[in-house]
Amino acid sequence: MTLSQDMVEQVALKAIVWLAGNDELLPVFMGSTGADEAAFRENLGSPEFQASVLDFIMMDDAWVMAFCDAHDLPYDRLMQARGVLPGGAQVHWT
Repeated sequence: MTLSQDMVEQVALKAIVWLAGNDELLPVFMGSTGADEAAFRENLGSPEFQASVLDFIMMDDAWVMAFCDAHDLPYDRLMQARGVLPGGAQVHWT
């Protein structure tokens, strides 16, 4: 399934809102990226920032499942959305 740019942005913004509301994960994200609250707010519309949020959530299957369950999305939707954002193309080593 190919996602439209609008669908990708919707998934990414839902992920950002989900992360912002997660009192356990938000500090981990902020600490690992060095982003502060101002940078978090300023970059909401940035495809690169959206990609970093998706990358972060995809680091743990439990996080992916929690996000997708909360938004009634298939578990592979984050990966599909990430593939459309900058730097998301699959790398082929052969």
